[in-house]
Amino acid sequence: MEPDIITVGLDGSPESLAAAQWAADEADRRQAVLRLLHAWILLAAEAPDTPPERDQNAAARQIVRRAVDEVRERRPHLQIIEDLVGSEAESALVRAAGESLMVVLGSRALGTWESYVLGDVSLNVVGQAEGPVVLVRAAAGRARTPRHASADGTPPAPRPRVVVGVSLNGPCDRMLSFAFDAAAGRGLPLRAVHGRPLPVQAYTPWGIDPDAAKELTKEADIELRDALRPWSERFPGVLVQETVLPESPTRALVQTVFGAELLVVGRRLHRPLLAPRVGPVAHAAIHHVTCPVAVVPHD
Repeated sequence: MEPDIITVGLDGSPESLAAAQWAADEADRRQAVLRLLHAWILLAAEAPDTPPERDQNAAARQIVRRAVDEVRERRPHLQIIEDLVGSEAESALVRAAGESLMVVLGSRALGTWESYVLGDVSLNVVGQAEGPVVLVRAAAGRARTPRHASADGTPPAPRPRVVVGVSLNGPCDRMLSFAFDAAAGRGLPLRAVHGRPLPVQAYTPWGIDPDAAKELTKEADIELRDALRPWSERFPGVLVQETVLPESPTRALVQTVFGAELLVVGRRLHRPLLAPRVGPVAHAAIHHVTCPVAVVPHD
Protein backbone atom coordinates (compact mmCIF):
# COMPACT_ATOMS: atom_id res chain seq x y z
CA MET A 1 0.00 0.00 0.00
CA GLU A 2 1.35 3.40 -0.97
CA PRO A 3 1.98 5.88 1.87
CA ASP A 4 -0.27 8.87 2.38
CA ILE A 5 0.87 12.23 1.03
CA ILE A 6 0.76 15.51 2.92
CA THR A 7 1.09 18.46 0.55
CA VAL A 8 2.48 21.86 1.50
CA GLY A 9 1.91 24.90 -0.69
CA LEU A 10 5.05 27.06 -0.86
CA ASP A 11 5.40 30.70 -1.89
CA GLY A 12 8.69 31.58 -0.22
CA SER A 13 7.06 33.44 2.69
CA PRO A 14 7.89 32.80 6.36
CA GLU A 15 4.33 31.49 6.73
CA SER A 16 4.81 28.83 4.06
CA LEU A 17 8.11 27.73 5.64
CA ALA A 18 6.34 27.40 9.00
CA ALA A 19 3.67 25.35 7.21
CA ALA A 20 6.39 23.10 5.80
CA GLN A 21 7.83 22.49 9.27
CA TRP A 22 4.39 21.75 10.74
CA ALA A 23 3.58 19.41 7.85
CA ALA A 24 6.94 17.65 8.23
CA ASP A 25 6.15 16.90 11.87
CA GLU A 26 2.72 15.64 10.83
CA ALA A 27 4.15 13.48 8.04
CA ASP A 28 6.69 11.99 10.42
CA ARG A 29 3.94 11.27 12.97
CA ARG A 30 1.77 9.57 10.33
CA GLN A 31 4.65 7.95 8.39
CA ALA A 32 3.51 9.84 5.33
CA VAL A 33 5.34 11.39 2.39
CA LEU A 34 5.83 15.16 2.42
CA ARG A 35 5.13 16.87 -0.89
CA LEU A 36 6.54 20.39 -1.22
CA LEU A 37 4.61 22.11 -4.00
CA HIS A 38 5.26 25.47 -5.61
CA ALA A 39 2.89 26.56 -8.38
CA TRP A 40 3.95 29.27 -10.83
CA ILE A 41 1.86 30.05 -13.89
CA LEU A 42 5.00 31.17 -15.81
CA LEU A 43 6.93 27.97 -15.18
CA ALA A 44 8.99 27.31 -18.32
CA ALA A 45 9.50 23.95 -19.98
CA GLU A 46 13.25 23.29 -20.03
CA ALA A 47 15.55 20.49 -21.08
CA PRO A 48 17.22 18.48 -18.30
CA ASP A 49 20.68 19.68 -19.38
CA THR A 50 19.84 23.42 -19.22
CA PRO A 51 22.83 25.22 -17.62
CA PRO A 52 22.07 26.99 -14.30
CA GLU A 53 22.71 30.46 -15.72
CA ARG A 54 19.93 29.91 -18.27
CA ASP A 55 17.45 28.25 -15.92
CA GLN A 56 14.29 30.39 -16.12
CA ASN A 57 12.83 28.50 -13.17
CA ALA A 58 15.77 29.11 -10.84
CA ALA A 59 13.75 31.32 -8.47
CA ALA A 60 10.94 28.76 -8.27
CA ARG A 61 13.40 25.93 -7.61
CA GLN A 62 15.05 27.97 -4.88
CA ILE A 63 11.74 28.32 -3.01
CA VAL A 64 11.33 24.56 -2.89
CA ARG A 65 15.01 23.92 -2.18
CA ARG A 66 15.02 26.27 0.81
CA ALA A 67 12.02 24.45 2.29
CA VAL A 68 13.71 21.07 1.71
CA ASP A 69 16.88 22.23 3.45
CA GLU A 70 14.98 23.55 6.48
CA VAL A 71 12.88 20.39 6.81
CA ARG A 72 15.94 18.15 6.45
CA GLU A 73 17.60 19.86 9.42
CA ARG A 74 14.93 18.47 11.74
CA ARG A 75 13.65 15.45 9.81
CA PRO A 76 16.63 14.05 7.83
CA HIS A 77 14.97 10.70 7.12
CA LEU A 78 11.61 12.04 5.96
CA GLN A 79 10.58 11.08 2.43
CA ILE A 80 10.10 14.31 0.43
CA ILE A 81 8.73 14.99 -3.03
CA GLU A 82 9.77 18.27 -4.67
CA ASP A 83 7.06 19.48 -7.03
CA LEU A 84 7.05 22.49 -9.37
CA VAL A 85 3.71 23.00 -11.10
CA GLY A 86 3.04 25.31 -14.05
CA SER A 87 -0.36 26.52 -12.89
CA GLU A 88 -2.17 29.11 -10.83
CA ALA A 89 -1.50 28.39 -7.17
CA GLU A 90 -5.17 28.14 -6.23
CA SER A 91 -6.10 25.55 -8.85
CA ALA A 92 -2.92 23.52 -8.23
CA LEU A 93 -3.61 23.36 -4.49
CA VAL A 94 -7.27 22.42 -4.96
CA ARG A 95 -6.17 19.55 -7.20
CA ALA A 96 -3.55 18.54 -4.66
CA ALA A 97 -6.20 18.39 -1.95
CA GLY A 98 -7.91 15.60 -3.87
CA GLU A 99 -4.68 13.59 -3.95
CA SER A 100 -3.45 14.21 -0.41
CA LEU A 101 -4.28 13.28 3.15
CA MET A 102 -4.31 17.03 3.79
CA VAL A 103 -2.99 20.27 2.34
CA VAL A 104 -1.00 22.58 4.62
CA LEU A 105 -0.70 26.29 3.86
CA GLY A 106 0.85 29.32 5.46
CA SER A 107 -1.69 31.80 6.76
CA ARG A 108 -1.46 35.53 7.35
CA ALA A 109 -3.97 37.41 9.48
CA LEU A 110 -6.28 39.44 7.29
CA GLY A 111 -9.06 41.71 8.37
CA THR A 112 -12.55 40.86 7.17
CA TRP A 113 -12.51 43.67 4.61
CA GLU A 114 -9.10 42.64 3.26
CA SER A 115 -10.11 39.01 2.89
CA TYR A 116 -13.17 39.86 0.82
CA VAL A 117 -11.63 42.62 -1.31
CA LEU A 118 -8.14 41.27 -1.98
CA GLY A 119 -8.96 37.61 -1.99
CA ASP A 120 -6.71 35.18 -0.13
CA VAL A 121 -5.38 32.05 -1.82
CA SER A 122 -5.58 30.11 1.45
CA LEU A 123 -9.20 31.13 2.01
CA ASN A 124 -10.15 30.24 -1.55
CA VAL A 125 -8.48 26.84 -1.31
CA VAL A 126 -10.26 26.16 1.98
CA GLY A 127 -13.57 26.98 0.30
CA GLN A 128 -13.04 24.62 -2.63
CA ALA A 129 -10.91 21.72 -1.37
CA GLU A 130 -12.57 18.35 -0.94
CA GLY A 131 -10.12 17.36 1.79
CA PRO A 132 -8.76 18.90 5.00
CA VAL A 133 -6.75 22.12 4.74
CA VAL A 134 -4.50 23.16 7.64
CA LEU A 135 -3.49 26.81 7.98
CA VAL A 136 -0.33 27.65 9.90
CA ARG A 137 0.93 31.04 11.09
CA ALA A 138 4.62 31.95 10.84
CA ALA A 139 5.27 31.51 14.57
CA ALA A 140 3.30 28.26 14.85
CA GLY A 141 5.75 25.92 13.12
CA ARG A 142 7.96 25.58 16.21
CA ALA A 143 6.18 27.58 18.92
CA ARG A 144 5.20 25.91 22.15
CA THR A 145 2.72 27.20 24.68
CA PRO A 146 4.28 28.27 28.02
CA ARG A 147 3.01 26.25 30.97
CA HIS A 148 4.26 28.45 33.78
CA ALA A 149 3.36 31.95 34.89
CA SER A 150 5.56 34.66 33.39
CA ALA A 151 7.65 37.12 35.38
CA ASP A 152 4.92 39.74 35.19
CA GLY A 153 2.45 37.42 36.93
CA THR A 154 0.50 36.46 33.81
CA PRO A 155 -1.24 33.15 34.55
CA PRO A 156 0.01 30.10 32.64
CA ALA A 157 -1.79 28.98 29.53
CA PRO A 158 -3.90 25.82 29.67
CA ARG A 159 -2.11 22.56 28.97
CA PRO A 160 -1.68 21.66 25.28
CA ARG A 161 -4.67 20.02 23.71
CA VAL A 162 -6.62 19.71 20.46
CA VAL A 163 -9.83 21.72 20.25
CA VAL A 164 -12.71 20.91 17.93
CA GLY A 165 -15.74 23.10 17.34
CA VAL A 166 -18.93 21.03 17.07
CA SER A 167 -22.10 22.62 15.67
CA LEU A 168 -24.60 19.71 16.23
CA ASN A 169 -26.61 20.95 13.24
CA GLY A 170 -25.95 17.79 11.29
CA PRO A 171 -23.53 14.88 10.90
CA CYS A 172 -19.85 15.86 10.98
CA ASP A 173 -18.12 12.48 11.04
CA ARG A 174 -15.15 13.47 8.87
CA MET A 175 -14.37 16.42 11.12
CA LEU A 176 -14.64 14.41 14.34
CA SER A 177 -12.55 11.61 12.85
CA PHE A 178 -9.83 14.11 11.98
CA ALA A 179 -9.95 15.72 15.45
CA PHE A 180 -9.84 12.44 17.39
CA ASP A 181 -7.07 11.11 15.16
CA ALA A 182 -5.06 14.31 15.65
CA ALA A 183 -5.43 14.12 19.42
CA ALA A 184 -4.56 10.41 19.52
CA GLY A 185 -1.48 10.90 17.34
CA ARG A 186 -0.19 13.67 19.60
CA GLY A 187 -1.10 11.98 22.86
CA LEU A 188 -3.17 15.02 23.82
CA PRO A 189 -6.67 15.48 25.26
CA LEU A 190 -9.44 16.67 22.98
CA ARG A 191 -11.70 19.51 24.01
CA ALA A 192 -15.01 19.52 22.13
CA VAL A 193 -16.64 22.94 22.19
CA HIS A 194 -20.23 23.76 21.34
CA GLY A 195 -21.63 27.25 21.42
CA ARG A 196 -25.39 27.78 21.48
CA PRO A 197 -26.84 31.29 21.75
CA LEU A 198 -29.59 31.82 24.29
CA PRO A 199 -33.11 32.23 22.92
CA VAL A 200 -34.76 35.63 23.10
CA GLN A 201 -37.01 34.54 25.97
CA ALA A 202 -33.95 33.90 28.13
CA TYR A 203 -33.26 37.62 28.33
CA THR A 204 -35.13 39.65 30.92
CA PRO A 205 -35.07 43.37 31.83
CA TRP A 206 -32.72 42.55 34.74
CA GLY A 207 -30.38 40.24 32.78
CA ILE A 208 -30.26 36.60 31.73
CA ASP A 209 -32.71 34.13 33.22
CA PRO A 210 -30.38 31.58 34.90
CA ASP A 211 -32.94 28.80 34.71
CA ALA A 212 -33.33 29.22 30.95
CA ALA A 213 -29.56 29.27 30.48
CA LYS A 214 -29.16 26.16 32.62
CA GLU A 215 -31.86 24.28 30.72
CA LEU A 216 -30.36 25.14 27.33
CA THR A 217 -26.88 24.11 28.46
CA LYS A 218 -28.20 20.82 29.87
CA GLU A 219 -29.91 19.93 26.57
CA ALA A 220 -26.82 20.81 24.56
CA ASP A 221 -24.61 18.78 26.91
CA ILE A 222 -26.67 15.67 26.19
CA GLU A 223 -26.58 16.25 22.43
CA LEU A 224 -22.83 16.83 22.43
CA ARG A 225 -22.17 13.73 24.53
CA ASP A 226 -24.29 11.63 22.17
CA ALA A 227 -22.45 12.99 19.11
CA LEU A 228 -19.03 12.22 20.63
CA ARG A 229 -19.81 8.81 22.11
CA PRO A 230 -19.05 6.69 18.99
CA TRP A 231 -15.72 8.44 18.54
CA SER A 232 -14.77 8.12 22.20
CA GLU A 233 -15.39 4.39 21.89
CA ARG A 234 -13.28 4.24 18.73
CA PHE A 235 -10.45 6.22 20.36
CA PRO A 236 -10.52 5.02 24.00
CA GLY A 237 -7.08 6.49 24.70
CA VAL A 238 -8.21 10.06 24.00
CA LEU A 239 -9.35 12.01 27.04
CA VAL A 240 -12.36 14.09 25.97
CA GLN A 241 -13.55 17.26 27.65
CA GLU A 242 -16.99 18.48 26.63
CA THR A 243 -17.67 22.21 26.84
CA VAL A 244 -21.00 23.90 26.14
CA LEU A 245 -21.26 27.67 26.36
CA PRO A 246 -24.38 29.85 26.02
CA GLU A 247 -22.62 31.89 23.33
CA SER A 248 -22.40 32.06 19.57
CA PRO A 249 -20.19 29.27 18.16
CA THR A 250 -17.52 31.79 17.19
CA ARG A 251 -17.34 33.39 20.64
CA ALA A 252 -17.33 29.98 22.30
CA LEU A 253 -14.26 28.91 20.33
CA VAL A 254 -12.41 32.16 20.94
CA GLN A 255 -12.90 31.69 24.70
CA THR A 256 -11.57 28.12 24.73
CA VAL A 257 -8.85 27.85 22.06
CA PHE A 258 -6.04 29.70 23.87
CA GLY A 259 -3.12 27.34 24.46
CA ALA A 260 -4.36 24.73 21.94
CA GLU A 261 -1.89 23.02 19.62
CA LEU A 262 -4.53 22.60 16.93
CA LEU A 263 -8.05 23.84 16.28
CA VAL A 264 -10.33 21.71 14.11
CA VAL A 265 -13.41 23.26 12.53
CA GLY A 266 -15.78 22.08 9.83
CA ARG A 267 -17.01 23.35 6.50
CA ARG A 268 -20.18 22.15 4.85
CA LEU A 269 -19.53 20.74 1.38
CA HIS A 270 -23.05 21.53 0.26
CA ARG A 271 -24.11 25.07 1.09
CA PRO A 272 -26.93 27.21 -0.35
CA LEU A 273 -26.12 28.66 -3.76
CA LEU A 274 -25.51 32.23 -2.63
CA ALA A 275 -23.95 31.39 0.75
CA PRO A 276 -20.19 31.85 1.28
CA ARG A 277 -18.16 28.68 0.78
CA VAL A 278 -16.61 29.13 4.21
CA GLY A 279 -18.99 29.56 7.16
CA PRO A 280 -18.60 32.26 9.80
CA VAL A 281 -16.92 30.03 12.40
CA ALA A 282 -14.24 28.74 10.03
CA HIS A 283 -13.78 32.22 8.58
CA ALA A 284 -13.23 33.74 12.02
CA ALA A 285 -10.84 30.96 13.02
CA ILE A 286 -8.75 31.38 9.88
CA HIS A 287 -8.20 35.06 10.49
CA HIS A 288 -8.09 35.40 14.26
CA VAL A 289 -6.85 32.15 15.84
CA THR A 290 -3.07 31.95 16.20
CA CYS A 291 -2.62 28.19 16.53
CA PRO A 292 -2.78 25.95 13.42
CA VAL A 293 -6.36 25.62 12.15
CA ALA A 294 -7.61 22.53 10.30
CA VAL A 295 -10.72 23.08 8.19
CA VAL A 296 -12.36 19.76 7.38
CA PRO A 297 -15.13 19.60 4.76
CA HIS A 298 -18.03 17.30 5.57
CA ASP A 299 -21.63 16.68 4.55
